[in-house]
Amino acid sequence: MKNISRRSFLRAVATAVAAPVIVPSSVIGKNPPSSRITMGCIGVGGMGMRNLRAAMANEDVQIVAACDPVSASNEYGHWFRDGWQGPWFGRIAAKKVVEHHYAEKADRADFRGCEAYVDYRELLARRDIDAVTVVTPDHWHAPITIAAAQAGKDIYCEKPLSLTLAEGAEMVRAVRRYGRILQTGTHRRSAASARFMCELIRNGRIGKIQRIYVEIGHNHREGPKNKWESHPVPEWLDYDMWLGPAPWAPYHKDRCLYSFRFISDYSGGNVTNLGAHMIDLVQWATGHDYTGPIEVEDLGGVFPPTGLFDVADPAHFRCRYANGIEFECHSGERSAYVRFEGTDGWLAYDDKMHASNPSLFQERIGPEEIHLYRSEDHMRNFIDSVKSRSEPAAPVEVGHRSAAICHLGNIAMMLKAKLQWDPDAEQFVGPNAEAANRLRQRVYRQPWNA
Repeated sequence: MKNISRRSFLRAVATAVAAPVIVPSSVIGKNPPSSRITMGCIGVGGMGMRNLRAAMANEDVQIVAACDPVSASNEYGHWFRDGWQGPWFGRIAAKKVVEHHYAEKADRADFRGCEAYVDYRELLARRDIDAVTVVTPDHWHAPITIAAAQAGKDIYCEKPLSLTLAEGAEMVRAVRRYGRILQTGTHRRSAASARFMCELIRNGRIGKIQRIYVEIGHNHREGPKNKWESHPVPEWLDYDMWLGPAPWAPYHKDRCLYSFRFISDYSGGNVTNLGAHMIDLVQWATGHDYTGPIEVEDLGGVFPPTGLFDVADPAHFRCRYANGIEFECHSGERSAYVRFEGTDGWLAYDDKMHASNPSLFQERIGPEEIHLYRSEDHMRNFIDSVKSRSEPAAPVEVGHRSAAICHLGNIAMMLKAKLQWDPDAEQFVGPNAEAANRLRQRVYRQPWNA
């Protein structure tokens, strides 16, 4: 995946000599530069700022750069947790938060050491950056992740990993080709209760699985209906950079920020937003991390006929694996919920585990039984993996396969069809395959191109 500046970008990566930031020992503590991970944060909105703070809380991590087409905005009117009142997100806000944090640690009010960028390529060209977080709208995940892998950076990329099926496959190839570590932001892979539930299921504690049900919330933003008028682009937004490879479209305040999730040019609605977490637990609990279903069927997903928001709401589709296990995903009142029903009881998860029988909470997984990957902190797990070069809790293939199911569901609902999927070839086969395979990828806006 390339863009028009690829040649100059790669040249910059090869020749850039960025002066390392000199950090006082009071900031480094017991972690000298040789054991410290330097990080740049690409996308510092709501979740981006949360991930920045999560990384910065580790003493062996130093944040040296923040990148976002938003300079600084108080659109949501939030307070920072450290008591500094100001814009909630954006590159200037992130720079201030980082420098405030290190200034307090160093007891130096004049501490500087975090650069702010509009263009992620400038950040990636810095030789002194080891890893990046990618917390952008979904349509930017693949181009930035692939460029970061080419530039030799390790990557923490938020879910859903990709916008399309083809992008996800390209991300896997790039991460493996360049030998990088990638952690997908499906953070329930680092939740002890989610892991325990999946271990109980994998070890037969509820018997043979009979039914799996995933519930996701309806759109939780209200977009303009019917005809709508464009708005002036705010001074704090580089709108052309925000759009990037997506089709050009007139600016509206409900197009960007969190609401991008409900516009198909940038995301897949709550199927990819909330569904990515719960469907990932289906994959984990049923042992399908590195594969996927063989059939996906629309069960009545509804797309709005007009308006700015154009994703399925409600969504409803079914998937079937080769071993006969099926699950349904449907929009409902609960925002993110999965329930596994077996011949001997049921287990469910939202942000904690629920069970048909309280005795299931007291179960122990024996030494000879299936034990799943153990991680208690998703960001810390990523940092440790960067240092050890071992696989993280949610590596690129796992993130890709979970996101792919969300895309399969959206495609089936768009075509109002039952589709056959070959998870090895990652192609649709059988009836309706030609129309479905055309939706595996999208044309990028010039000068960006795939």
